[in-house]
Amino acid sequence: MKAAVVTSDQKVEVRNKDIRSIRSGEALVDVEFCGVCHTDLHVKNADYGDKTGVTLGHEGIGIVKEVADDVSSLKVGDRVSIAWFFEGCGHCEYCVNGRETLCREVKNAGYTVDGAMAEQCIVTADYAVKVPEGLDPAAASSVTCAGVTTYKAIKEAKVKPGQWIAIYGLGGLGNLALQYAKNVFNAKVVAVDINDSQLELAKEMGADLVINPLNENAEEIMQDKVGGAHAAVVTAVAKSAFNSAIDCVRAGGVVVAVGLPPESMDLSIPRLVLNGIEVVGSLVGTREDLREAFEFAAEGLVVPKVEKRPIEDINDIFEEMQEGKFTGRMVLDMSL
Repeated sequence: MKAAVVTSDQKVEVRNKDIRSIRSGEALVDVEFCGVCHTDLHVKNADYGDKTGVTLGHEGIGIVKEVADDVSSLKVGDRVSIAWFFEGCGHCEYCVNGRETLCREVKNAGYTVDGAMAEQCIVTADYAVKVPEGLDPAAASSVTCAGVTTYKAIKEAKVKPGQWIAIYGLGGLGNLALQYAKNVFNAKVVAVDINDSQLELAKEMGADLVINPLNENAEEIMQDKVGGAHAAVVTAVAKSAFNSAIDCVRAGGVVVAVGLPPESMDLSIPRLVLNGIEVVGSLVGTREDLREAFEFAAEGLVVPKVEKRPIEDINDIFEEMQEGKFTGRMVLDMSL
């Protein structure tokens, strides 16, 4: 089968790769689509360790072709996800208390196990979430990571209807965060980005206020105009965005960290303590979060902006990603 494989020189090669037979508890999936995430770029670049030989991809959607004899949660013909949270141990404190993505024995698609940038992929059946009828599979691929990640982050932000939430970074994650915040949580949204084209898209999607911090002081504007945001979700990968988010929220505000810049953020401990500000890390979402995120997308409340590309474009896509050349999400279409 054709697969996008990490090479020893931190590049990606589209090559023919054999796939093993399925084992107990597993299913074989014919991949239809796989979105390209910034985390894939990190994996390719060995930012989290050398992953030579792994097949990338954790925004996969496909059709079940075969199931092991002991599998009851899936059947042949089901459309399912291949997500970053590939499998947990199932018995630790995190797995049994609704925080399964924090499992210390977690397996991640396209990182510790082969992922979905391939014509076929093996999944652990009980961890593959079914895609609702009526949800476009290319759009569903973006919900599988970017969607569920931002949906969970807004949950963690504890924002209530009518309250203000600042979204830092309006790229592949941020434009979905905006839609979930507006259309599911009924919040008012401030979109913050240094790219004017991303801000134009944010306006089209209903942002109540847009700010380019290269031209304006985001923290002062939010404090002056709305009394400070009630919460902020940072999907950007710049230290400056995290520092700004701390300063943009009001007393009692919540800052949710999603993006993964290499630097450390600056935290004023007196400000955190005296103003009761919470800083929370949010890591993708559980299977239940993904089911919910899929359902809202199926209802049309969230519409991912995707562009379909052939798998052979993967290196070009990574270059364009680094240069900030596209809005929305690039999705590999295995039929092209």
